Amino acid sequence: MELIRGWHNLRAHHHGCVATIGNFDGVHRGHRAVLARLEQEGRSRRLPVTVVIFEPQPLEYFQPQSAPARLTELRDKLNALAGTGIDRALCLRFGPRLAQMSAEAFINELLVARLGVRFLMVGDDFRFGHGRRGDFAMLQAAGERHGFTVARMPTVADGGERVSSTRIRQALAAGDLDLAARLLGRPYGICGRVIRGQALGRNLGYPTANIAFRHRPPLQGIFVVQARLDGEERFRPAVASLGTRPTVNGTRVLLEVHLFDFSGDLYGKRLEVQFLRFLRGEERFDSLDALRRQMDRDAAAARAYFSARP
Repeated sequence: MELIRGWHNLRAHHHGCVATIGNFDGVHRGHRAVLARLEQEGRSRRLPVTVVIFEPQPLEYFQPQSAPARLTELRDKLNALAGTGIDRALCLRFGPRLAQMSAEAFINELLVARLGVRFLMVGDDFRFGHGRRGDFAMLQAAGERHGFTVARMPTVADGGERVSSTRIRQALAAGDLDLAARLLGRPYGICGRVIRGQALGRNLGYPTANIAFRHRPPLQGIFVVQARLDGEERFRPAVASLGTRPTVNGTRVLLEVHLFDFSGDLYGKRLEVQFLRFLRGEERFDSLDALRRQMDRDAAAARAYFSARP
């Protein structure tokens, strides 16, 4: 997959494509159905498939304090998109320029002049342009003028409800990891680079690999997880805490992963963590000794989970 970072990096050979536009947060089963449909259209027209995404996501720009929690950071989203077989991802910085751009200019300057879109797939509720003036009907009218087709995204349902990023966030917040995995088509995971912490876990007998976040994660608590380092094929069994560590008056959200029966230096390495079972919510303990005893119980529960797996 070719990554095009920014409007200014569009070149003449990027003109002519089938395309879709959206956040694609999580790259879930619904998104994959869209991309599969778009790939079919691209093959039939002998045109490359282009996915247009924004960074930050528009709501994060307009409402940074109340925007939904991120399912995937940009790097992980791009890796997931690359795995779908699309040809190009155009990542546009969402800032004042795009926020102030009229819907007509977005169509004429990006979709027509720069991308040369021949087939565009968007959701019925897709809105764009300054004041959210642009909608599906405007795109259809523009398509008739400029010679491109506009189609609605297919809907994928699970349990009688649409598969969506919002529904996945709700499942994760409720600790329903099985439902989240079913909607995603894979276990929910977080990737990140291991940073140095305060060595609290090590002092309590549970050394951890710590990962910080740019955006608020969609879940918190104590979990059974599996983790693997970049370059490794197999996942290692582990237990993890995701939260602010209230017992030590922490304020920064951290993912702390204790890999069972592992020794080695993980600082600076990238770690992929998949969440398998919710054990409990975060708690404040009266003492570090009480915290350690609870960590013993959490680790035992995680080990029992892995022992019971086929």
